[in-house]
Amino acid sequence: MPSLEVGDITGAVFETIPDMVAQQARALGDRPAIVDGSTTLTFADLAERVDEAAGALIGGGIQKGDRVAIWAPNIWEWIVCALAIHSVGAVMVPINTRYKGIEAVYLLENSGAKVLFTVTGFLDVDYVALLRGTDVELPELVQIIVLRGDAPEGTLSYREFLASASEVSPTAAKERAASVDPDDVADVLFTSGTTGKPKGAMCTHSQNLRVFDQWSSIVGLREGDRYLVVLPFFHSFGYKAGWFSALMRGATVFPEPVFDVDVVLRRVQADAITMLPGPPALYQSLLLHADRAQFDISSLRLAVTGGAAIPVELIHRMKDDLGFETVITAYGLTESCGVVTMCRLDDDAETIATTSGRAIPDVEVRIIDSEGNPVPANEPGEIVVRGYNVMKGYLDAAEETRKTIDPDGWLHTGDIGTMDERGYIKITDRLKDMFIVGGFNAYPAEIENTLLQMPGVGEVAVIGVPDERLGEVGMAFVVPAPGQSLASGAVIAWSRDNMANFKVPRRVEVLDALPRNATGKVVKFELRERARA
Repeated sequence: MPSLEVGDITGAVFETIPDMVAQQARALGDRPAIVDGSTTLTFADLAERVDEAAGALIGGGIQKGDRVAIWAPNIWEWIVCALAIHSVGAVMVPINTRYKGIEAVYLLENSGAKVLFTVTGFLDVDYVALLRGTDVELPELVQIIVLRGDAPEGTLSYREFLASASEVSPTAAKERAASVDPDDVADVLFTSGTTGKPKGAMCTHSQNLRVFDQWSSIVGLREGDRYLVVLPFFHSFGYKAGWFSALMRGATVFPEPVFDVDVVLRRVQADAITMLPGPPALYQSLLLHADRAQFDISSLRLAVTGGAAIPVELIHRMKDDLGFETVITAYGLTESCGVVTMCRLDDDAETIATTSGRAIPDVEVRIIDSEGNPVPANEPGEIVVRGYNVMKGYLDAAEETRKTIDPDGWLHTGDIGTMDERGYIKITDRLKDMFIVGGFNAYPAEIENTLLQMPGVGEVAVIGVPDERLGEVGMAFVVPAPGQSLASGAVIAWSRDNMANFKVPRRVEVLDALPRNATGKVVKFELRERARA
């Protein structure tokens, strides 16, 4: 069985997240940590703001282990509050800004959050009103703090919240921070919930620090980099691989609350951005922008992507046309603290586009069959992971944890993939997405990769749908490439000429766009609903 290579990257020097904040303040002082519009916080400023917010949390009765939620877009206050939560030994619970009231209520109820940081008026959405519109009682939630916008009756403005810090000892925040242990839970990130109810994955201070020390080292993120974080902070890509990694490395965070191609191009030029991660669709949007040549984007240096099929040509164009020196693909999941495998700086374009890299140092990855046995190189099976990146478990869900992490410590990802002789993996599908056509296993991602080679196809998503004769067959949702048009029959005919019969989609629907979540992933359950309708 192919195995991982263990690198020589050293572990993180920080014991806990509040230790990281304090050490960076001493080491980097007046260097910019966050630039958000007219607000610039140096590393020293950031530490002061975190202490202030931590004191207010202590004044509000927050104890170690209490859960505190954040339901807000990418703004500097989000970072300060998250670090304050970590500093008082509480557990940070991010909430998806696309959630409606009833969805947010589920997370607040499930986590038992005592405090919620939120905003009113973001994109004309009032999150407090959404919450109150559910008429669901949340007895554990004792305080709602509005970071930006009007604070409705029964809530506190951020200024009023901070004022409560005056009621506690000036040393209270630092004393509490010193009591935080590396193995304390730092955050609970709920899984996307595309099937069933979301579950909260618990990760510790030491896990976050070690995993993203490795991640940022492999990527080549360094002190002085200027990091535009477009991916949402509620997701591990925008949070842990985003602002958290930037602060660890001494880079400057530039939060961006909404992805807009024009805004991103302007910010890259105006702020001399060097680091811009995102899904492949982000870079494709930049490449397709009609006025891209009018912007100076020569500062761009680092790109990290993944989570979707990537044409090799896109990797070349990201380097040749967008100017990135480094493009890396990676794979991870919420239950693995966000990272499992990564490509490396010296990997060729073919490897970067067609694989998700090899295991990060000191983490084990295997491909197993349905009986739990390792499969030969390049044979498909379930990806399992063991190491310091595996979550402590699901919050208040022991049975679900046992189903996911076996007695030997292997995290069963539910992803289907292959591993080559070098230890590099390819994600071929989700275990739950595989469908069986007349006895043959069909993997949607494999079919999608083939369909992307058809002239005129821009994007594609494949699902299995019921069939009386074969049990299930494939249905493809296709988006034409810009300036192209497609007919369903033509897609089926091309498929018959270019793939095995059991893989050929029996139904094709042409769409203007695929439904995606906030991190750019195609939401297949919406496509299944559409197919049923």
